[in-house]
Amino acid sequence: MTHLHEVDLAPLAPERFEGVLGPDWEEFKAAIASGRQLFRGRTIWNVNSTAKGGGVAEMLRSLLAYAEGGGVDTRWVVISGNPEFFRVTKRIHNNLHGAEGDGGDLGAAERAVYEQALEPNATEMVELVEEGDVVLLHDPQTAGLSTPLKEAGAVVLWRCHVGLDTPNDKARAAWSFLKPFLETSDSFIFSREAFVWDDLPDEKIQIVPPSIDAFSPKNQDMAPAQVTAILAAAGVVRDGVGGEAPTFVRVDGSEDRVDTPADVVGGPVPADARLVVQVSRWDRLKDPLGVMAGFVEHVAPASDARLVLAGPAVEEVADDPEGAEVLQEVIDARERVSEEVRERVHLACLPMEDGEENAALVNALQRRADVIVQKSLAEGFGLTVAEGMWKARPVVASRIGGIQDQIEDGKSGLLLDDARDLKAYGAAVLRLLEDPETAESMGRAARERVRTDFLGARHLMQYLDIIEKLLR
Repeated sequence: MTHLHEVDLAPLAPERFEGVLGPDWEEFKAAIASGRQLFRGRTIWNVNSTAKGGGVAEMLRSLLAYAEGGGVDTRWVVISGNPEFFRVTKRIHNNLHGAEGDGGDLGAAERAVYEQALEPNATEMVELVEEGDVVLLHDPQTAGLSTPLKEAGAVVLWRCHVGLDTPNDKARAAWSFLKPFLETSDSFIFSREAFVWDDLPDEKIQIVPPSIDAFSPKNQDMAPAQVTAILAAAGVVRDGVGGEAPTFVRVDGSEDRVDTPADVVGGPVPADARLVVQVSRWDRLKDPLGVMAGFVEHVAPASDARLVLAGPAVEEVADDPEGAEVLQEVIDARERVSEEVRERVHLACLPMEDGEENAALVNALQRRADVIVQKSLAEGFGLTVAEGMWKARPVVASRIGGIQDQIEDGKSGLLLDDARDLKAYGAAVLRLLEDPETAESMGRAARERVRTDFLGARHLMQYLDIIEKLLR
């Protein structure tokens, strides 16, 4: 393959869920047996635009590995594209969130860029897929593959991971751009009901919330000394505890170390500092500038806490051409903060060369946080919220998209009615910093919420049910 890249999948035993699912384990065990029988002789293909960086890639790596471990022939391929293609698809992504993005059009010229970039991917994909195979296409980048794959005899499902609670003209323009490519799809899967587009056939619509993997390097349990050692090894936190190795467990069960340093603007945080942390891509819709401004204006003056804004090393995320630009905007904004407060704002670019090492570093950073923030202006689901909740951390997040499906306001976290209200954001963070008992209680409730509703076992069972109905 010259345009498609196949991602290696190491099978994972779905039996490991027995320890966390409790009474729901028997239902999942039966689903594993059913899927093995249903998909015998078929391959399940998943197609997206990147193997690392972002929640979709993380979910695929986990879910497909468990499907493989359950005896289903599962494969994951990543499409290629030129810079113009990714500029257009980033524009579509922003517009689907209702955002202006770069302000560009989605007209005939953009359609030509999109189609030309996907044509060689489609040619290679059609050669791989056999009649009766099942293909799950993920997000706008892959929508143009639906018709050729359907014509090749595959069952085609398109999964949209982004959306908007109240669509505007920008969102509808993106819908209009993509709809002609999707007319032949057998099913449309959205993360929540509010994200469903107008004028799609009701019988083809399915709702499947995303999920996290409780056992991945990003979410596996870590002892406090291990957390400190990992963050110190990466240069995120000053070395305050000696003797512990910065180790984590890889997906294949082997033990490894975090050795690659992060690039931390502002230097490492003190070992004993209280931390407010947001982990996300360098993306304007994640509002890193607003997170910083709210901290500087409303949290820093009333507490001794420090802020860590963490995201991927931008050169490692191929399908997000705006990342470097947004990061520079955040760096420039930090420079305008008074020196006294500036030293309490840290920007961490986390290494991405090794995805599992990166995940372990994120895990340690979230566990080290006193308060986790996700103050997004738009959000499809917000997997970092579920990740923080699984670690029993109190989360302050915007009442938008799938975030409001995860957090029960006042019980398993705090929701912001207006993501742009920096005063309210600051007050919510301070409330948790000043009341550790409430913060701890919310953290415990948050973990239980994820255990029951947002783990991969539920996700796989929903996919099985949808595909089974299409095949039968």
